[in-house]
Amino acid sequence: MADDGSIGAAAEVASARAQLKDDGWCVVPGVLDAVRAAEVLDRLWAAARAFEALGESTHMPVLDPNPSNVRVFYLLELDEVFRELIQHPLAVDMVREVVGHEFLISNFTANIARPGSKSMALHSDQSLVTPEPWLHPWAVNIIWCLTDVTFENGATLFIPGSHQWRTREDVPPDADRLLRPFEAKAGSILVMEGRMWHTSGANITADQDRALLFGYYTAPFLRPQVNWNAVLSPRTQASLSPQMHDWLGLGVTANTGLTADLRYLADQFSSSKEPA
Repeated sequence: MADDGSIGAAAEVASARAQLKDDGWCVVPGVLDAVRAAEVLDRLWAAARAFEALGESTHMPVLDPNPSNVRVFYLLELDEVFRELIQHPLAVDMVREVVGHEFLISNFTANIARPGSKSMALHSDQSLVTPEPWLHPWAVNIIWCLTDVTFENGATLFIPGSHQWRTREDVPPDADRLLRPFEAKAGSILVMEGRMWHTSGANITADQDRALLFGYYTAPFLRPQVNWNAVLSPRTQASLSPQMHDWLGLGVTANTGLTADLRYLADQFSSSKEPA
């Protein structure tokens, strides 16, 4: 029989699932304990150094106004800890709550907002990969909080209810005034439906970093943002489970139309051949 702590955790997850269904987002606290969150943060900074050693920049001017936003890509290649987090059972369950049982891992990146960082453009992640109208949730972010996340240190800003917007014309001219912060403790995960309009927050503190990991998952018919065959080394690919190979699209099979009716013609329309 579960102890009181397990019962409490199960109740929090159940509440989060209900909020995700109703509001398009939720927070699940305590997925990582404080020690583990600090360890992952240390390994993220090491990954940032390794990323730069590959000749890559952690500043993307197309996204961020200044280098105070530190972005790290190719996380799955840089450290096995990120390969563990991207397939965390709770994360996978939450992904399936939004996009269904089958999905692809589209991307996994980090954004460390250092003091002085500014906001990127307002957007929804699904709008970046599918044309409008956005009628169904075909994408979801699992956001790992490696530090406490507050409005002051650059929490992701979102517009409540914006996951119901269907076209760009639904974005109001004063959308920036509707933004609210996702605030959470280190070790929490934020689950954000792919149609939610959001932006990175500005870090207005003098000495606090805000570190987030963004696991981006999509319905299986959408091409991932990253070509994992090109990014992941043969050594890393060989270390992955068959399930991870499927989720990363590393096999020869791509879109197979899982919802299609592939019965033989005679079986599909057998009733039409019956005598009247």
